[in-house]
Amino acid sequence: MPRFFTTNINGSRALIESDDARHITKSLRMHVGDSITLCDAAGLDYYGEISAISPDIVEVNILQTLPSPGEPKAKITLYQALPKSDKLEFIVQKAVELGVSEIVPTLTSRCISRPDEKSMAKKIERLNRTSLEAAKQSGRGTVPAVSPLMEFAHAINSMKHAPLPILCYEGASVPLREALNQNSLQTQIALMIGSEGGFSEDEVSLAQKAGVHIVSLGTRILRCETAPICALSAIMYALGEF
Repeated sequence: MPRFFTTNINGSRALIESDDARHITKSLRMHVGDSITLCDAAGLDYYGEISAISPDIVEVNILQTLPSPGEPKAKITLYQALPKSDKLEFIVQKAVELGVSEIVPTLTSRCISRPDEKSMAKKIERLNRTSLEAAKQSGRGTVPAVSPLMEFAHAINSMKHAPLPILCYEGASVPLREALNQNSLQTQIALMIGSEGGFSEDEVSLAQKAGVHIVSLGTRILRCETAPICALSAIMYALGEF
């Protein structure tokens, strides 16, 4: 069943406008009476039927409201060190599909990519569109935000408030499995993944002093776009999401 995000919901009536309305009429060629699913981006799904349709606006009669089944039990924030080229777009797409709640691009000492403020603002805007499309495709009940770029020290200060903060480091001796076995029922998890160059020893030390769990993803060195998918998959498995 086609699925769209909208906040224009009032009781048993909802409206879909602009690009989504055009997509419904011109691409999907839907008609009055067709079934459709809406989501308010706050975790609720609305099941209904199209009651009126035009290329600019689609009106929906809401028949049933239920919690979105696509939202995981835990809130996971991914702090992703800024990678080169368009790798972050791929990471955002896959992280949203896997159930992440927020993505925070992070600037570490070994990040090769260091865009200026204007370029980064445009990138964040584009990444939020990627998140929206991934949320639609994967049946999410929320649209995970891609936040503004954060310096490493600020990111660690933010992470330490989570019940389970994790930093994945190739030099760690403790496997991710161990941290999850001890804390797998936590409802808030902060996960940090490095860029192509990983983390410096000083950064790992700072994270340790802040109470962040320093863990390994195994004996193989993963690419920076593979590591978050691996870690998020393992976390979701530990939480019983798979």
